[in-house]
Amino acid sequence: MVFGVRTRKQLMKQYEPMADYGFLGPDSVAWKVWGHPTSYVLGFARSVTIEHFDPNLAAAVVQSGGVKYRPSTRYGRTLRYFAMQLFAGAEQTCRAADVLVKVHSKAIGHDPVTGGEYDANKPSSQLWIHMTAWHSILKCYEMFGPGRLSEDEENQFWAECREIAKLQTIDPSTVPASREEVHRYFEDWRPHLAASEAAQDMIHFIIPLKVALPPGMPAWQKALLAPAMWVMSKGVISTYPRYMREMANLRQGPLLDAAVRIPNKLLHALLFRSLNARLALFGLLAPQATPVAAPAILRIPPLSDKVWEVREAQAHFGFDIPSAAHPDLRAKQRERVFDKGESPSDEGLLESEQHIGVLDVHEAARVGRAS
Repeated sequence: MVFGVRTRKQLMKQYEPMADYGFLGPDSVAWKVWGHPTSYVLGFARSVTIEHFDPNLAAAVVQSGGVKYRPSTRYGRTLRYFAMQLFAGAEQTCRAADVLVKVHSKAIGHDPVTGGEYDANKPSSQLWIHMTAWHSILKCYEMFGPGRLSEDEENQFWAECREIAKLQTIDPSTVPASREEVHRYFEDWRPHLAASEAAQDMIHFIIPLKVALPPGMPAWQKALLAPAMWVMSKGVISTYPRYMREMANLRQGPLLDAAVRIPNKLLHALLFRSLNARLALFGLLAPQATPVAAPAILRIPPLSDKVWEVREAQAHFGFDIPSAAHPDLRAKQRERVFDKGESPSDEGLLESEQHIGVLDVHEAARVGRAS
C-alpha cells in the first residue's frame, strides 16, 4: 500500500466471498451496467426521485417519514437490497426479499391525491419502482458512462430485469422486455403520474444530493465535495424528460444540460479506472451495501459458481413466491389500518435490520441488530 492506495489483492482481502453467483453472475450485462460508477449516485438518484410521480408511492413515503428523518439509512438500505438482487448469493437474497414483503405490508393507507388506497406490495407499484430503477441505471450508463449497449446486450439486460423482478410481488409477464416496450411502459404511465405537493417536496429534498452524505460528515468535507455534488445533481436533472422537469418544477435548460455532461463523464471515467476511489465512494454513500457490491466489483470468486433462476432458488430454499408470501400478516395490517383506523405494526421492520441494514443513522454500516 502506497499513500493509502491498495492493490486489488489487498482490497480483496477486506471482503468475504458470496455463497454463489446469485441470479446473474459476471457474464451478465446487468453486472456491467449496475457495477459501473454511474449507478452509485446518478442512476440511483434519478430512480428515487422520479418514482415519486406515482402518487401512491409518494403517499407511502410521506407516511413512513423515513426519507426525511433518516435519509442515509433509508437509501443505504435500498442500495444494499438493489446490490443483493444483482450481486449477492441466492439464499441470502431470497430471504431479504421475503422479509421485504413484511416491511412493505405496513406501507398501506389512504392516498390523499387519488382518494384511493395505496399498498407498497401492490404488483403495479412494485413494477413502477423496479422499472424506474433499471431504466435510470441504464440511462445514466449511456449518458455518462461507456455509452449505448449493443442490441443483443440490451435485450439481455431487459431479460435479466424481468428475471430479477421475480424477487418482488411483480407478475413477470408484465415486465417490459425491450427498449421499445420500456418506452411504451413509461408513456402508458404518464396519465397516472401526479405533480403533487408531496412529490415535488421529496424531489427537491433529494435532488441536491446532500442527503447522500453521512449525517456526521465534517463541514469542511462537505464543502470539498460540494462542486462534484452540484455537477452530479445537474447531471441527474439533465436525464429527466421535459414533462417530468415541468412536473417537478425543476428549471434547467439545454445549455446547462450540455455543460454538465462532459464533467460527469470525466468524473465517472476516473472513478471507473480506480478501484480504490470506487470502493471509497461506495463506502461513503452506502456502507451497508459495500460488502455486497465489493466482491463483484473486485471479481472475488464465490464459494460456488452456480447461477440460479429466481423461482428455482425460492423453491429450493423454502420461500413462497413474493406475491403469495405472508398473507396473514398482510391481512392483519389491512384490518388495523382500514377497518380499525390504527397505525400498522412494525412487524418485519426490525427483522429487516438483519438483512438490509440497521435503521440507526449513527450505525449505518452495521447489518444485524446489536446483541
